[in-house]
Amino acid sequence: MENLVYEYERVDDLQINNLKVIQNPKGFCFGIDAVLLANFVGLKKNAKVVDLGTGTGIIPILLAGKSETSHITALEIQEEVANMAQRSVKLNELEDRIKILNMDLKDAEKNLEVNGYDVITSNPPYMHPDGLINIDDKKAISRHEVKCTLEDVIRTASRLLKHNGRFFMVHRPIRLVDIMVYCRQYKLEPKRLQFIHSTYNKKPNLLLLECIKAAKPELKILDPLYVYNEEGKYTAQIFHTYGKTQIEEGDEFFE
Repeated sequence: MENLVYEYERVDDLQINNLKVIQNPKGFCFGIDAVLLANFVGLKKNAKVVDLGTGTGIIPILLAGKSETSHITALEIQEEVANMAQRSVKLNELEDRIKILNMDLKDAEKNLEVNGYDVITSNPPYMHPDGLINIDDKKAISRHEVKCTLEDVIRTASRLLKHNGRFFMVHRPIRLVDIMVYCRQYKLEPKRLQFIHSTYNKKPNLLLLECIKAAKPELKILDPLYVYNEEGKYTAQIFHTYGKTQIEEGDEFFE
């Protein structure tokens, strides 16, 4: 482990299937949104998957640990972050199943098979870059649309997906109209939508969305997911989500 983890980094136990991930405490660390997205995904055996903007590699690692798929490609534009993700893959001995590519997702179709993938996932930057002072800061790149926009992510997902392939994304409710407009524009039909609330009396601060390429219109709104109960502890829904050891095809996430 010493050769894989730098002295300023830490190793976080994901508390499932002995999975771990390397993180830099001074950089952008994964949050509950990435974990929720990974558990929202349904995979068929040996599905070909691409994760756009993978960051620490948390989503591919969770997908590999909770499924039998052996074809996961993850794109990350920041060289240092991509290197950290690659080391996390090695730490989990998943090199034969996950490939980390240090590249701009906008160049994906130049390097990956167009119309060749079953599933695309993304936990993209949520915020506009307006007012940013240092657009090269690693945290800013992860949080703000500096290197790519929401449209870039959705367009790329559509180009890479097979006909009837599925796109899974986590984002903010304030961008819902933009998300739906771009998805329809690029032939990704929204099929399942779930809002995430921090507590029962708060407005949703996240959403999970599944789209199917070239599908017929019909959107299913799932029951909301609440993260904390009145005592400030995780709800049973969250414990169930964190404890899932398999992401099986057709699992209706708290339908």
